[in-house]
Amino acid sequence: MALDTLVIQDKNLTDIAAKVMSGERLTLEDGVTLFNSHDLLTIGQLANLVNQRINGDNVYFIQNMYINPTNVCEAHCKFCGFRRDEGEDGAYTMSQEELLHYVETRYHEGIREFHIVGGHNQHQPFDYYLDNIRTLKKAYPHVTMKAYTGAEIEFFSRISGLSIQGVLEELRKAGIESLTGGGAEILTERYRLKMSPEKATTDMYLQVHRTAHQMGMKTHSTMLYGSIETLEERVIHMLRLRELQDETNGFLVFIPLAVQPIKATAGIKRRNSAIDDLKTMAISRLMMDNFPHIKAYFINIGTQLTQISLTMGMSDVHGTLIEERISHSAGALTQQALTVDELVWLIKGAGKRALERDTFYNVVKEY
Repeated sequence: MALDTLVIQDKNLTDIAAKVMSGERLTLEDGVTLFNSHDLLTIGQLANLVNQRINGDNVYFIQNMYINPTNVCEAHCKFCGFRRDEGEDGAYTMSQEELLHYVETRYHEGIREFHIVGGHNQHQPFDYYLDNIRTLKKAYPHVTMKAYTGAEIEFFSRISGLSIQGVLEELRKAGIESLTGGGAEILTERYRLKMSPEKATTDMYLQVHRTAHQMGMKTHSTMLYGSIETLEERVIHMLRLRELQDETNGFLVFIPLAVQPIKATAGIKRRNSAIDDLKTMAISRLMMDNFPHIKAYFINIGTQLTQISLTMGMSDVHGTLIEERISHSAGALTQQALTVDELVWLIKGAGKRALERDTFYNVVKEY
């Protein structure tokens, strides 16, 4: 694609388009300009161009299972419908036997990854969280353990008295191979003090992932957008992760997550718009130039928007999940899981190559 063949409706994007065409890195100001533009088609075409350079027509997915061992949590994040207090109606903490039963009744051959996150349950010792991993790894030694968020790691450090590196070393001994991307929310202190004041600070979240990368682990990262953050804060969030990726090259993928209303009955004005979702995903691809993949998370945006996003820079549609709880405990109206056939159908319907992967983006099978 040449600049003179791109029909740009918003002339404020002309200089940005020229930068993208020439491979020049975008700035904070560029990111804010993109978010303030209504020219979604130009933004989407530019994101598609960048993704084509990196991934061609390849779109990835994984056969995975979500596991949430406990919903008891010391934190009171304003966007969360999942957490409970100890003893509250609906609160649970799985024993090792209950954890195994939960997995055994949902597991099928082909699952390559357990995605394990939960509440910051201060009533359990660090050993509980280690035992969850040990138990699952012993029963399913061939399955990759992608477990715990940067915020959970910081919490484990506080309850155990270990350093961040010490926590990660113990988790690796137990069987963890990668960290999940959650707990990032928006990486500015203004946002975190209002929305998740009891959780890891911006610097601590980044330090957890920096330490993991320095130890040789590959990790994931997210952004929870659509609440009180400014458009500039979204871009700052991306740039802070981009800077860490420049330093460590340890992130596999960036996952923009649309915040869900607390109730499923919430009206459309309480939900993120399709335009903002597509724009945020496309801008993520443009700003996060050193991330190999940007993921479309069908749990939060739905399957149809996920399919459209594959023409706007997305190269991953996540996985089968089996049973997603956290977004659905808030107001998500989407499927809790998809089959391999459904994921392949979505990808091929967008004219892309459907590639099943493992946690680390090694290709397992092409469909």
